[in-house]
Amino acid sequence: MTESLDLHLEFDPGAGSPGRSLENALRESIRTGRLRAGSRLPGSRSLATDLGLARGTVVRAYAQLVAEGWLVSAPGSGTQVAEVRHDLPGSRRRPRPSAALEPVIELRPGVPDLGSFPRTAWAASVRRAMATASRGTLDYPEPTGLPALRAALADYLARTRGVRCDPDSVVVTAGFTQGLSLLARALHRRGVRAVAAENPGLAPHRMVLRAAGMTVTPLTVGAGGADPDEAAGQAALLTPAHQHPTGVVLAPRHRYRFIAWARERDAFLIEDDYDGEFRYDQRPVGAMQALAPERVVYAGSTSKSLAPGVRLGWFVVPEPLRRDVAEVILQAGAAVSAIDQLVLADLLAHGDYDRHIRRMRLIYRRRRAELADRLAEVTSTPLQGIAAGMHALLPLTSVAEERRLIQAGRGRGLHLVGLHSSGYCHDPADERQPAALILGYAAPPSHAWKSALTELSQLVQQNRR
Repeated sequence: MTESLDLHLEFDPGAGSPGRSLENALRESIRTGRLRAGSRLPGSRSLATDLGLARGTVVRAYAQLVAEGWLVSAPGSGTQVAEVRHDLPGSRRRPRPSAALEPVIELRPGVPDLGSFPRTAWAASVRRAMATASRGTLDYPEPTGLPALRAALADYLARTRGVRCDPDSVVVTAGFTQGLSLLARALHRRGVRAVAAENPGLAPHRMVLRAAGMTVTPLTVGAGGADPDEAAGQAALLTPAHQHPTGVVLAPRHRYRFIAWARERDAFLIEDDYDGEFRYDQRPVGAMQALAPERVVYAGSTSKSLAPGVRLGWFVVPEPLRRDVAEVILQAGAAVSAIDQLVLADLLAHGDYDRHIRRMRLIYRRRRAELADRLAEVTSTPLQGIAAGMHALLPLTSVAEERRLIQAGRGRGLHLVGLHSSGYCHDPADERQPAALILGYAAPPSHAWKSALTELSQLVQQNRR
């Protein structure tokens, strides 16, 4: 049962009988579904006051509609809308519960173990942040982010990723994709019309760039990462530490050549360091931004470290771009919630963010090793990509095999993603890109990981004979 509602009733109390007009207005609201079954109406005294009517007029209108079956009334329960069938177009029925879905084992790349979100630490940060937040902090936030979070991020990025930055260079965004959209619009204002992007790479990022008026050209990804010889335009989007989705690292010689290209062309490199905290076989490769902070826009987010739903990200922006980026944020009304920023700043300041990263690094390292060992039992094809991040590639012999495994996986409750089937290639008809499954090993909750491994290994064994 809902609480007593404020009502918007369209009727003219001066036209004819006020009681009859009130009855008609209530009846029409119920018939069209604006007042749903179970809705509790205001008491006769309060409704009469709101409408400027005599209480007796409201009491009689209620009584008439109860008699007609539109309303029900019981002592102690007030007056409520009855269960009335209304089939007119536009009626607002309660949505019917959807049929139960089969359980799905989520093996998408780029999704962390959402069950491991540090709820207790996050809640503690919320309490501390709200207890200490100044009145001014809750005003409209600065477009580029609160100083407290920008300072905390500058310290964290310098300490953990080797980024050369200060708080003034950090821009807080609602995740990487929103930040990329804002940056692309800022670049467009400066005359940038073409951006090079890795092939294969994420289709949504290409879509965002095109929406900002950019032409996107492909950069072929090989064993050493994206090919700098194919760089064109005035900007390039790269994932140097762990290419998505192939899992290779951008070779040092390629890093230097991309930087030389950017300097020669007065261009910018966008470094998407989406899972740079997670490297398992050695120390993580430092951020490319440190080699040329005046030419590289460094980007990261909490989507892989905490959860995509947190919607917090950061861009370290070279000085020439900062004013354009800030103006685009103001024009788009894209400033991030001040409360969420305060919470993340507190999480960083108290070390809880670092502790969570260390804990998840151990979990994901173990999972990747278990995935490699289990698949080695059923196929001679090793996983592709460095031991890092939250996904690995299982190379396949053909696009047909990729599609067959994905389809068979659905029948076993497995959500699988393919290199060709999920839009990673710039040209979906390009058969030069090898087929593969992109296996996300972070998403299954801890209690479902063993069964996910069993189902996946059985699937691969049965469909690769």
